[in-house]
Amino acid sequence: MTSPGPAPAPLPAPTFEDVLAARRRLEAHLAPTPLRENAPLSRLVGARVFVKHENLQPTGAFKVRGGINLVAELPPAVRARGLIAASTGNHGQSIAYAARLFGARATICMPEDANPLKAEAIRDLGAEIVVHGRDFDDAREHCERLAVERRHRYVHSGDEPLLIAGVATAALEALEVLPDADLLLVPVGGGTGAAGACLVAKAWRRHPVRVIGVQSASAPAAWRSWREGRVVEDVMGTSAEGLATRLGFELPQRILRESLDDFVLVSEEELLDATRRMIEATRTLVEPAGAAPLAGALRLGARLGAERVILVCSGANIRPAQLLDVLGRAPAAAAPDAARTRPGAAGRDARAPAAPPEPRPA
Repeated sequence: MTSPGPAPAPLPAPTFEDVLAARRRLEAHLAPTPLRENAPLSRLVGARVFVKHENLQPTGAFKVRGGINLVAELPPAVRARGLIAASTGNHGQSIAYAARLFGARATICMPEDANPLKAEAIRDLGAEIVVHGRDFDDAREHCERLAVERRHRYVHSGDEPLLIAGVATAALEALEVLPDADLLLVPVGGGTGAAGACLVAKAWRRHPVRVIGVQSASAPAAWRSWREGRVVEDVMGTSAEGLATRLGFELPQRILRESLDDFVLVSEEELLDATRRMIEATRTLVEPAGAAPLAGALRLGARLGAERVILVCSGANIRPAQLLDVLGRAPAAAAPDAARTRPGAAGRDARAPAAPPEPRPA
């Protein structure tokens, strides 16, 4: 019997120096997005709230930072073979955008119920779309097979150091504008944005800043992976496409386990209510994943005190039908003060509450 070969070496985690290098690469292609103090949201949350408007990126989402940073660093021969990625939309747009920028071909695998506006945007950027499966992870597994068959460069949506370094530049920009911020609230799907924010926050020397991730309780794979210290699979029932994964990602999870200060789960009702409130308060389009930080802030409630809180509004790509539903909703009651956190996390944040019962495993 042939013995299995050695396990592949773990991917190296990006460093703060990698984030600085990413910023230099992106300067030629992306303008900084605004950080705006928002009085209605400050009144609602009870803290000083600032919104980092990644929903104003040319693709409508923060992920374009990572796509450009990664494709810019690929050897020309690798670009010439073509790129392939799986996505519910925003990661796919980032790779399609970067591929067009650098003259490469891109193929994006999307699930059957993918946002049609995101799919149309990907086609408009010149990429091929392959539709497969009921959700992101079905599309991802098909994408991995196609990458081998076609010899394309597979771009994983989370386990890519250059992606994480690229999206981390959003947190860097925010802290350079507000160097005495106390807290970054970041949505978590695969976890690249939160991992990038952790890299920046832990290297920030001007003022102590914490990072809290926010995920839908209907798709808690990343929360469970962080809590249990291993990558796990769970249910995926959220309507927030940017949070819709049923499997944790190894590299972002490694960074989050080391550096994330806390992790909050919010309900679908809280996500949709926060989306309406964000749209009304910012006068910009916001998708539910982009509103997750506000939902998390409302769940944390009075524990935020008078802190300076940055909400990373990660995207604007909301479906028209979902937008109509969100805007027609009556205001929800205040969220219960019941953030979910890993046992022992209170040692890093003394105000963190006890952990809830385990979510139902997949």
